[in-house]
Amino acid sequence: MTRVAAGSEASGAGLSHIDSTGAARMVDVGGKSRTDRRAVAGGTFRTTTEVIGLLSDGKLPKGDVLATARIAGIMAAKRTDELIPLCHQLALSSVEVEFAIADDHIDVTATVGTSGQTGVEMEALTAVAVAGLTLHDMVKAVDRRASMDGVRLLEKTGGKSGSWRRE
Repeated sequence: MTRVAAGSEASGAGLSHIDSTGAARMVDVGGKSRTDRRAVAGGTFRTTTEVIGLLSDGKLPKGDVLATARIAGIMAAKRTDELIPLCHQLALSSVEVEFAIADDHIDVTATVGTSGQTGVEMEALTAVAVAGLTLHDMVKAVDRRASMDGVRLLEKTGGKSGSWRRE
């Protein structure tokens, strides 16, 4: 196994979750300023036009698919620190999970906010991923080939590095 020390050339500008010996560590954010932070993530749930029709007509066997997926995404954002190693526990001020329905897919978007010392990118990404997995669980009886893909950060604001937006 190769270890990369923080700040070494192999790690570019340095990996904040790696100490000088190459061991994983949780970043100390105690000295950072509290700022308003927001992150938006997205992903695409792919299924069939037939499933989209059943969903739109409220005829899927497991009930209100979008409401269930929305709640799952919100709950996941709130518990990201329990799912992703080295993530900080955050007091989230807002979590929104939205769905845009198309002919053969659903675009999932999560927007997460906090006022704190570290960002909420992982919380937004986790919300999208879990909402998509929940959609899969809700439709698997009628479409086993459904998939969730393209989970990615779309934008973030706040913190020392400021704002960023995917082009």
